[in-house]
Amino acid sequence: MAPTTRPTFRRSLALLAGAALLANVGFTGSVQAQGTPPMNGPASVADLAEGLLNAVVNISTSQNVKDDEGVGPAPRAPDGSPFQEFFNDFFNKQKGNKGGNHNVNSLGSGFVIDPQGYIVTNNHVIEGADDIEVNFADGTKLKAKLIGTDTKTDLSVLKVEPKTPLTAVKFGDSSGMRIGDWVMAIGNPFGFGGSVTVGIISGRGRNINAGPYDNFIQTDAAINKGNSGGPLFNMKGEVIGINTAIISPSGGSIGIGFSVPSELAAGVVEQLREFGETRRGWLGVRIQPVTDDVADSLGLSSAKGALVAGVIKGGPVDDGSIKAGDVILKFDGKPVNEMRDLPRVVAESPVGKEVDVVVLRDGKEQTVKVKLGRLEDSDQAASNDADANNKGGVINPDPDENQDMDEPDDQQSQPMPDGKGKTDQAAPDAANPKNVLGLSLSELSAETRKTFGIAESVDGVLVAEVAAGSLAAEKGLKPGDVIVEVAQEFMRSPEAVAAKVQSLKQEGRRNAQMMIASANGDLRFVAVPME
Repeated sequence: MAPTTRPTFRRSLALLAGAALLANVGFTGSVQAQGTPPMNGPASVADLAEGLLNAVVNISTSQNVKDDEGVGPAPRAPDGSPFQEFFNDFFNKQKGNKGGNHNVNSLGSGFVIDPQGYIVTNNHVIEGADDIEVNFADGTKLKAKLIGTDTKTDLSVLKVEPKTPLTAVKFGDSSGMRIGDWVMAIGNPFGFGGSVTVGIISGRGRNINAGPYDNFIQTDAAINKGNSGGPLFNMKGEVIGINTAIISPSGGSIGIGFSVPSELAAGVVEQLREFGETRRGWLGVRIQPVTDDVADSLGLSSAKGALVAGVIKGGPVDDGSIKAGDVILKFDGKPVNEMRDLPRVVAESPVGKEVDVVVLRDGKEQTVKVKLGRLEDSDQAASNDADANNKGGVINPDPDENQDMDEPDDQQSQPMPDGKGKTDQAAPDAANPKNVLGLSLSELSAETRKTFGIAESVDGVLVAEVAAGSLAAEKGLKPGDVIVEVAQEFMRSPEAVAAKVQSLKQEGRRNAQMMIASANGDLRFVAVPME
């Protein structure tokens, strides 16, 4: 019994000692608390919120939807089932009742930017609405008219007709905001209008693949369903963001919300007010990222800029001012640190403006002057361009495409017949392909064009075979591709490719940058390791 009793006794002493210690700490703390002035907590934002609440509105929409819209075929009971007759009778009656309509309602937020009744919100808040109603903090309800919308930034401008001037807020400069700065969100989460939440800026320049100009502010201020379209304020009461999206597995706030920065939104809103549409600048190029391998092959110290993969015929730079293979490093004085920076700064530039563009060409930086076109006018130019395959020549690649363009393109054109009247003369080297970096190369001929369906407009050196497991295969090269350039030098024969690769090795280059054309002429750049 002794061995059992002694530990119990010791544990009891330990518990008593702990209790005495806690009692002493609690007593001492109580005495100190009595002698210390009461703490008021963090500085209140009540005064700031009070002056802004009347400028933030709740937006309700209704949409007339057919009852059978989106309804699939009615289920049927298995043949022979004892309930088959009753089951089928029920759904046959339901079919007879189809054709009715009902209203679908939704809620969102917005804010007044002009006392005369101009209101900003998200496009997805009012998209498809038959009726838009704006509810103000004082209980007033006004019908709203849609002035303009921009799906690329998810912004819309509404107009109401107030009897008296409204309380309005103005845009601030989001570019001056830093990570850790305090911000305040006001909106209509879950229908609870006039809700105020406070947090900090958690991140900047976030890309969430919501659109081509993603540059979101991330905040931990609570944002929920219904906050969409509401303002994100700085501590001066200026709008520095428009709350647009959240990441949440449950549908509620987990402290990761995203706002369109005012530096992007302000210009879009102004154009929507003035023109009812956006008028963005257009450069007319196809671009791809500058990877580490591409940077090494070009002699860049780091992976930066946007690599020009093609120029749209009839576009602003079809005059040769910018060429395929150029790396755009600066646009109108603004650095292009990565590919996605370029579409945004171009789109924010006025149509018709002449800008300086700094490019890396042949290993040297050059400055060229470009007069911008209009993005919305690019469709016509792109429709006549055999090289344009990115949604009408829009400056950024389709998000669904492989942006590094090192992977094979699954959308190959169908084989094209060779030109009439042309003799099928195989090149002397065609029967003896050269092997370079795991690639079996041969010259283009009428026969090989027909075999691989290569368009007559494509010129260069044919990739006849690719060694399985080679670095070239890992980079997405495949039989039927055509090597147009190596290190920005046009290739006319397999021997020229082999000689250029050997020259690059002697210069100490680790990668060979190749301009590759697909069968229908689409271009991409691939940096093939030479190790």
